Formats: sequence, C-alpha cells, structure tokens
Amino acid sequence: MINMGLFGKSHQKTPKEMVQEWTSKIRREGNQLERQVRAIQREEEKVKRSLKDAAKKGEKESCRVLAKEIVNSRRAVNKLYAAKAQLNSVQMSMKNQLATLRIAGALEKSTAVMNSMQQLIKVPEIQATMRDMSKEMMKAGIIEEMLEDTMEGLEPEDLEEEVDAEVEKVLFDLTAGELGKAPAAVADSLPTEEQGATAAVEDEEEEDVEEMKARLEALRS
Repeated sequence: MINMGLFGKSHQKTPKEMVQEWTSKIRREGNQLERQVRAIQREEEKVKRSLKDAAKKGEKESCRVLAKEIVNSRRAVNKLYAAKAQLNSVQMSMKNQLATLRIAGALEKSTAVMNSMQQLIKVPEIQATMRDMSKEMMKAGIIEEMLEDTMEGLEPEDLEEEVDAEVEKVLFDLTAGELGKAPAAVADSLPTEEQGATAAVEDEEEEDVEEMKARLEALRS
C-alpha cells in the first residue's frame, strides 16, 4: 500500500502556517476592498460633473436622482472602509497569535477575532473568503461557532429620512447653495463611519500591545 504522506498529500498545516496563510489572505482582501473604493470614487466624480451640468440646465429632478446616487456611493465606500478596518483588526490579532505561538506554543481563543469575523461574513465583496477562513479558525480553536446573520441597522423610515438629509446636503454643496438645504451644525461635528472605524482599530491595537506586555511579564515572573 502506498504511503500518500511521501507525496505530501497528508501534510497537516502547522498553526504557524495557518496564521501566515490567513494573514496573507486578509492582506489580499484588504487590497481588493481598496481597489473597489477607488473605483466607486472615480464613478462618483463623474456623477458630480453630471449633477453640476444638470443644475446649470435647471433640471432639478435629475439633480436629485444624481445626488441620491452620490449618497449611495458614499455609503458603500464607508461600509468598505469599515470592513477594511475589521480586516486590519484581524490582521493585528494574527500577529498576536504568532507571538503567542513563539511563547506558549499554541493558538489562543480570541473574542476580538470572533467579533470581527462575525461582521466580515456579512460583507458581500469578501463574504466567501471570510466564511471559509472562519471555518478554519473554528477548527483551530481561535473562534467558536458563529451565530447566524441577523438583520441590523435603522428602520426603513429612519433610513429614508437619513438618506434624504444627505441628498439635501449633497445638492447644497455641489450647487453652491442653489439647491438643497444646508446641513445642521451638529451633523457636521459628528465623526464619519470611516473615522469611527479607524479609531476603533487604533483602540484595539493599543489593547493588543498591552495584552502582549502583560503576557510577557507573566512569563518572566
């Protein structure tokens, strides 16, 4: 009987190999999201020019349709940036896992990775890869079995009001106040989704560093 192990068929990946493979996949998915963001932003610039042309011709209804398209593209970009922030969070956690491997020789369960993966499997652009990766992480013991996706967010009527407000702001900004309404001062002072996601990742990175310091101190004592 032939030992298939001689041909590499039965090779089991080591924890280090798995973490390195996940890190590589995360980096590729992050680059893919960045390319999609740039593509959406290029299209948005075209729509902006069309809106300004329509405004000069007095085509108010066309302006409103184009403004809504801009709002939708910006919302899509914010969601992609939020997903990229989650990917960065998982990547930082993977670096932490490699450090743990060198010290303790085993992978650790991570609530941070669990929460990030739960969000990432809801992102259509990277859903397939994240589902496969989450299954591998479950087998490796880093995360537990994840719950089914649940519908989250604003009620339809609340969302519609929010979109309408954003449309008014876009019209006001791009037509120098000729169309649309000026945004409320409080709205301008609020952080964007992208800024909020970036701040969240920075906080998580600081927590990871502190956690590593504590672990090293415990090993020394």
